[in-house]
Amino acid sequence: MRTVDLEAGTIEYREEGDPNGPPVVFTHGLLMNDHQWDLVLPLLPYGFRYLLPVLPLGGHRIPMKPGADLAMPGMVAILSEFLSSLKLQDVTLVLSDWGGPLFLPELSNGERISRLVICPAEAYDNFPPGFPGKVVKVATSVPGGILFALHQFRNRLLRRTPMVLGLMAKKPISDDIIRKWTDPGIASAGVRRDVLAYCRTKFDKAELVAATERLRDFTGPALVIWAPRTNVMRREHGEQLATLLPKGDLAEVDDAYVLIMLDQPQRTAELISKFLQST
Repeated sequence: MRTVDLEAGTIEYREEGDPNGPPVVFTHGLLMNDHQWDLVLPLLPYGFRYLLPVLPLGGHRIPMKPGADLAMPGMVAILSEFLSSLKLQDVTLVLSDWGGPLFLPELSNGERISRLVICPAEAYDNFPPGFPGKVVKVATSVPGGILFALHQFRNRLLRRTPMVLGLMAKKPISDDIIRKWTDPGIASAGVRRDVLAYCRTKFDKAELVAATERLRDFTGPALVIWAPRTNVMRREHGEQLATLLPKGDLAEVDDAYVLIMLDQPQRTAELISKFLQST
């Protein structure tokens, strides 16, 4: 893993592929990290520079500085600063689950990001998303709730239930990936402090809708990859995002829920590969 020092703290990031190729930045979901993309990365074409920042969303291994702004605006600023610190240009941004990247200023000002891939993610007023979002909200409102939730992830039977990951992934997630997601939060009170700071963001539904609508200013090619069978990320949001984006296309992946890269890695990789090689 490589690191970059930002105002909020040190961010780890993983880099694979061609170091001289066009950059492709993958983000991840809450209580997850770069390993969310483990099954897809080996299937992507060589010739691109793949970067996976580990954002302080609970699966990060280095706690942020005490007092760092980790609410939604601060978290988006961290991702923006990551792009600028590495001097990335002509980026393809790939996002999943966490909808914060939709609010990056680089999407409306035409700087750094030139292409966009949206896998099932929060959008419009769906913050936090569906039933899993409500469960996380409860977990973050009681002492020890996040630590308890991370231990539930580790139980094979419990994590298949709707209370844990049963609505996020249609197929079982490997113990190896689960351990890589949960080890940091279980081991570090600082990591748990960081994710609590984000989860206590007070969302204004009208502002979220307005922020999502600003995507109509993004003029680069965009691909929305959605799972029609998930009720966590609303089906209509995939269609709306593809229509909203001036150069947006929609591709639906069946037999999958939110985490399409784990449920259907081959299909997800095919769609992303075709998009990268055609734009």
